[in-house]
Amino acid sequence: VQLQASGGGLVQVGGSLRLSCVASALTYSLNTMAWFRQAAGKEREFVAAIDRSIGRSYYADSVKDRFTISRDKTKNTLYLQMNSVSPEDTAVYYCAANVNRLALSAVRGPRYDYWGQGTLVTVSS
Repeated sequence: VQLQASGGGLVQVGGSLRLSCVASALTYSLNTMAWFRQAAGKEREFVAAIDRSIGRSYYADSVKDRFTISRDKTKNTLYLQMNSVSPEDTAVYYCAANVNRLALSAVRGPRYDYWGQGTLVTVSS
């Protein structure tokens, strides 16, 4: 399975951006999909995840109520709607997917089967 992330770019503080991640396989076969990000000089961190089997979403505290994760099975695509962005959101954003449903304790971790190449989001002040 290949994941192709896109939609990154330059956005002003308080603005919005939508990231997309197209999967080469049917997203129906990918139970858990997620977004992670890595800022310069920092470790990769969890942003959001969505579990198809139970229809539940998870968010990092830092993005809760500002970002929304969703998936469109007809387009094999995962989205991340980013609103009210701040300079702290500047990072390379990666999408990830796991065939099997991940336990709650693993959703925020790095143990996903597939990873996309990343798309850069830069928030200017």
